[in-house]
Amino acid sequence: MTGAQDRGRRRVVVATGDVLGAQMAGPAIRAWQFASALSAEHDVELVTSAACTRGADDGFGVRHVDTVDDLVGSTDVWVVQGSVLHDFPAIVRSDAAIVVDLYDPYHLGNLEMSRERPHRDRLARVHNATAVLNNAMRRGDFFLAASDPQRKFWLGALASLGRVNPLTYDDDTTLRSLIDLVPFGVDARPPIHDRPVLRGVTPGIAAEDKVLLWGGGLYNWFDPQTLVRAVAQTRQHRADVRLVFLGGQHPNPAVPAMRVAAQTRELSDQLGLTGRAVFFRDGWVPYDERGGYLLEADIGVSTHLDHVETEFSFRTRILDYLWAGLPVVATGGDVFSDLLTRAGAGIAVPAGDVGALTEALLLLLDDDVRRGEAAAASRELSQSFHWDHVVAPLLAFCREPRRAPDLLDPTSQDNRLRPFDVVRAPTPGPPGWRGEVALARQYLDRGGARLLAKRAASRLGKLARGRTQ
Repeated sequence: MTGAQDRGRRRVVVATGDVLGAQMAGPAIRAWQFASALSAEHDVELVTSAACTRGADDGFGVRHVDTVDDLVGSTDVWVVQGSVLHDFPAIVRSDAAIVVDLYDPYHLGNLEMSRERPHRDRLARVHNATAVLNNAMRRGDFFLAASDPQRKFWLGALASLGRVNPLTYDDDTTLRSLIDLVPFGVDARPPIHDRPVLRGVTPGIAAEDKVLLWGGGLYNWFDPQTLVRAVAQTRQHRADVRLVFLGGQHPNPAVPAMRVAAQTRELSDQLGLTGRAVFFRDGWVPYDERGGYLLEADIGVSTHLDHVETEFSFRTRILDYLWAGLPVVATGGDVFSDLLTRAGAGIAVPAGDVGALTEALLLLLDDDVRRGEAAAASRELSQSFHWDHVVAPLLAFCREPRRAPDLLDPTSQDNRLRPFDVVRAPTPGPPGWRGEVALARQYLDRGGARLLAKRAASRLGKLARGRTQ
């Protein structure tokens, strides 16, 4: 650790591989909010290996980097996401404490994104994504998950890599010191509407129309086509329904256009809805302007397929709906659908069920009282997701950063904290005295005479206690 530790302020670098600019997707937004929250207590810089057109904030610096060599020696804590550790191995080799943000299980998303790739290429893409995540989990000192199901999922992955072991367990039997919850959040300040952006501006959307808003991109794990079919059925009862897909081309050029986007446009064209009842925004709404679009909507919508990505996803667009006080209609099966229904903030429907989705939309559109009650519940629910609240575990770790106990080098003769190259536990040896000799050799290989003596003393103590019981 550097001298910043003595001052009570740490040198913290938040690193992402996503684009930082006027238009930002979920990973970039999350990295930006982390940097903002941490800058109140620490010296923070936000860096990206992708494009960066966004200027420095009041509390922290922002820049593009091709290398992190100038940062490694002076950084106390790294907060990383995605493939950052893979892209910058100098961070892995450093003595700094590393926080790995696992909110996006992108290897699961890759199962859908690569579905149309050649078989060998698809296998390689998913394998490589998994390998990158596994290596990050081998090196991280502290991990962040966005939901309780996610935390359980990542705990299983960590356990399979040997990170759930006597050292991490004895350090904290809840394992919260290893992996804790930091959901995606929303700004404590309400959204602002300072000019018309949809109603009376977009041809075909009048001031009195009912607007359903899809507040993000069209990715292959979503099911917007069921929603388009439901809008077609809804219009048989209400001609004033308008569906707006807000997210067009992703701000990160490395993210390819998804097949579902083209398929959804084709379906809307076939049903004669495009430009009349269904509208596609080609660009990506600037992050600071999205509040105006949300406040002109009546209902926020999100429909997805029934597969493994759903179970462990965290739909950040739904948080924006809550932030704006929108009633929500969404497919069930993920963490948010249960939360919405319990709070009365929305309605969950089965995956792929056009009839149930149509019924849910009409129920809220036709009943102003119920829609108003759901909107109030949505606003109230959003308060538990304010960024200054959800980042508490990250703030706590950065106040007292430390290396994970199973990554410390037992041969170190000073106070420096050095990582093992690979996390590994002794493998079971044969029974009897030969097994004891084999185990002793493994301890000797791992940590030399000091570790051998320490483990031998512990083992003798256990044997002695066993004889007296």
